[in-house]
Amino acid sequence: VQLQASGGGLVQAGDSLRLFCAASGRTFGRYVSWFRQAPGKERDFVAAINWNTVRTYYADSVKGRFTISRDNAKNTVYLQMNSLEPEDTAVYYCAASPSLIRSSMTIADEYTYWGQGTQVTVSS
Repeated sequence: VQLQASGGGLVQAGDSLRLFCAASGRTFGRYVSWFRQAPGKERDFVAAINWNTVRTYYADSVKGRFTISRDNAKNTVYLQMNSLEPEDTAVYYCAASPSLIRSSMTIADEYTYWGQGTQVTVSS
């Protein structure tokens, strides 16, 4: 599976952005997630979606502001980010795994496939 992440940019606090993660080669697998990594920090879990059940999961820091969704026909996962804050500034990565279990969903090392990352910068 090859993942292509896009949609990042420079915005002001309070603005919105929509990130895209397109898969090619085969289907995503069970879970597709977004992680983010700020300079000097670890890669943190942001949101995940179960491809089959469409159940979604969020980090507390983005709950109520971000929405993850998927388009089965386009083999694409989206991350709608509203009410952006300067603390959301990071490189955002999409990741997928064909056999991930729910308890490992927030652990970056458990994912098999990664996109190249897209920069999101939120100015105050």
